[in-house]
Amino acid sequence: MSQEAAPEQSVPSSGGAPKGLLQQMEELMAALTADLSQLDADLQSSAGSRPTTPQDETSA
Repeated sequence: MSQEAAPEQSVPSSGGAPKGLLQQMEELMAALTADLSQLDADLQSSAGSRPTTPQDETSA
């Protein structure tokens, strides 16, 4: 059952040997950082271009 939840853990690296846990964690952290950076950029660009609503004007 745990294999269904995380099948990528059993996939060997391109060298044929299983990846070490540290290498897996570093790759996951790098992917997470890239995703968060992209999300931050998307949020900042949408926040700068969104029109103000009457609710925003009354709360300011």
